[in-house]
Amino acid sequence: MTINPSLSRRSLLGVAGLGLGAAALSACGGPSTSTAADPVSAGADPNGPSFAGVQPAKEITFWSNHPGNSEAVTRSIIAKFAAATGITVNLVTAGSSYEEVAQKFQAAQAGGRLPDVVVFSDVWWFRYYTQNSIIPLTNALKAAGVDTTDYRDGLFADYQYAGGQWAVPWARSTPLFYYNKTHWTKAGLEDRAPKTWAEIAAWAPKLQAANTGAQHAYEHPALADYAGWTLQNILWGYGGGWSKKGSFDITCDADPSVSALQYVQDSVYKGKWAGVASQSATDDLAAGACSATLGSTGSLVGIQKAVAGKFEIGVGFLPGGPVSQSPVCPTGGAGVGIPKGIKAANQLAAAKFIGFLTNAASTVAFSQATGYMPVRKSADTSSLLTANPLIGTAIKQLDVTRTQDYARVFLPGADQEMAKSVAQLLTQRADVKQTMTALHGTLEQIYTTQVKPHLG
Repeated sequence: MTINPSLSRRSLLGVAGLGLGAAALSACGGPSTSTAADPVSAGADPNGPSFAGVQPAKEITFWSNHPGNSEAVTRSIIAKFAAATGITVNLVTAGSSYEEVAQKFQAAQAGGRLPDVVVFSDVWWFRYYTQNSIIPLTNALKAAGVDTTDYRDGLFADYQYAGGQWAVPWARSTPLFYYNKTHWTKAGLEDRAPKTWAEIAAWAPKLQAANTGAQHAYEHPALADYAGWTLQNILWGYGGGWSKKGSFDITCDADPSVSALQYVQDSVYKGKWAGVASQSATDDLAAGACSATLGSTGSLVGIQKAVAGKFEIGVGFLPGGPVSQSPVCPTGGAGVGIPKGIKAANQLAAAKFIGFLTNAASTVAFSQATGYMPVRKSADTSSLLTANPLIGTAIKQLDVTRTQDYARVFLPGADQEMAKSVAQLLTQRADVKQTMTALHGTLEQIYTTQVKPHLG
């Protein structure tokens, strides 16, 4: 399988596009924001503006890129919302990707008409927070009558910082462990996902000896799209991470993290039982080129269609490591939020729409149409499970997810830098410690120049 080192999917807007100044790296140790005054929330209610006496606007605009080909189901939900509330929602295609929506939203900040609701990906919303361009949602959601206790805790917590709730989960996913059941049977393995990464390493020789026709027992997902996201699982399992939990302290070059990434490199070069996807590991799995991989829950329906009549696909929770077996699964995907620079009436109408867009019935309809996960605890998933029993594994895994590392989701362009560094490990067999030390410096500089000045 040819490895493609291209890292073009997640485009960094750049310092100029973000309106942030550049400065020299001024710290060597991992930074801490535990005592920093936050200019975004300082002197303001972290719950957001008050809506006492405010009446919701009758017409608002929603900017989206229609994740998971969701335009049709979103329009259906909008029609039901209009019928229930009398509020018109104009759905605007603001780009074909999260990055394009972000660029359009950035441009609107400098001059132009802002949306009332906008889609926020997991690696973009914090940039809006640091620029003071979005509102905390607690008061808005309360005024709109939204029961926030019903959101799945891990998904809701992904948008919390400095005492504020900055977005609401919408198009959300997690990685799953996918495997070829026919290959498992030929290798004499139990019909389940491995519980640990050590276990898949022990199973790999059996898979390789089973004459399955696969090039590799396991395939690491394409680096450009998934390295920063999915490798959190292995890092956490080894007791490491891109950064310390709930902190900007960079730990990618700490001993546990180096051990985890050494395992990843050894699976390719030393053990020679793993490969690296050039484009889509789940497509390679469907083609029989590998026996197992990690992929988004949003890939489940597509994989099942691709393998229909050829073999049965199996899914399971992400494996644990020698230090932690749970929770070691990151969440991903996008939420929705509200800009600061719009009228209070529009903000209140936007909050009402967000509550409806993500309520129990809407999230089930959205999941059926796209494969994204239901974001509400009260969602009746029986219809989803009847149509596709495997989705039950993905839903259950939501209960053992962990909020992503700050270094991956809060540092502009960090996801791309992680992918570049991992590519050096897996395509050039670079020294793990040296490469991660260099990445530490890069991430530290991003924090120091592009984030810290906005945190006080």
